[in-house]
Amino acid sequence: MPILESTYKPPFQFKNGFIATVYSGLFRKVNLRQQRVRINTRDADFLDLDWSYTQDKSDAVMILLHGLEGHAQRPYVTATAKLFNQNGVDAVCVNFRGCSGEDNRFYHSYHSGATDDLDDVVKHCIKQGYSKIYIKGISLGGNITLKYLGEDREVPEQIKSAIAISVPVHLNGSAVELHKPKNKAFAIRFKKHLVDKLKVKIIQFPDRISVTEINSIKTLKDFDEVYTSKAHGFKDALDYYEQSSSLQFLKNIKVPTLLINALNDSFLSSECYPVKEAKHNDNLYLEMPKFGGHVGFIQKNNIYYNEQRALDFILNL
Repeated sequence: MPILESTYKPPFQFKNGFIATVYSGLFRKVNLRQQRVRINTRDADFLDLDWSYTQDKSDAVMILLHGLEGHAQRPYVTATAKLFNQNGVDAVCVNFRGCSGEDNRFYHSYHSGATDDLDDVVKHCIKQGYSKIYIKGISLGGNITLKYLGEDREVPEQIKSAIAISVPVHLNGSAVELHKPKNKAFAIRFKKHLVDKLKVKIIQFPDRISVTEINSIKTLKDFDEVYTSKAHGFKDALDYYEQSSSLQFLKNIKVPTLLINALNDSFLSSECYPVKEAKHNDNLYLEMPKFGGHVGFIQKNNIYYNEQRALDFILNL
């Protein structure tokens, strides 16, 4: 599929990727009424799903997946839900394990390659009677979306299309970028949230991790060495990155999928712009706007470019 030419033109002050990223993450506001439903996962844990609905009964639903240490009330999630609700599509915003305000039941949690929970949400939506399912994942949630669609599984026929935004499809490359000085503020913020959650887990699982190990975590990669890899069956952080990166699965995607990665996204390495993969897969549409930062595709009406593109993408298939 030819690489898509982007039409995104941000307001002048948001051409800077850092400013666009920070503004979108800290200052954007979206009002949306949601209803929480808890479902059980296949391993006897739980997921909290926050639903919002169109005015009339719909047979279509958008599944929305947040990024690292996000949740279902983040504006980059709720804004898409609101836009789709206004256009005849229900929306379910997924809280990954431990991200809904309550810790999950087990020592393991969520990570960039954990696709079984998404599969459980898809099956739940099918049981609710939805015949058209769309998936939109942002950042980490985008990697999960792409990996899920390209894995060796039978993707349900109800899934009609997917959208992935600001995705670190090559996790090791993205990890290298996040550890550079340009991203120091973001890396510190992510690490603090992750370590704080680990301090909760040590109370419930004192035999799985020690205070000494937690205190040894100085970087995001340290966190993946100490917790993510060991809790989820990987040899180490690098093994986790290699097995969980969605880049290797893109060639297998069989439903129309739009990937939007801004060229000035400081979280992404050069490997995160999969031109070759898009050119060799008719179902993979790659758009690389010059601007946008990391999930910062700001427009004047508080409907961001990536949100409008997601709606246009499913309407024009």
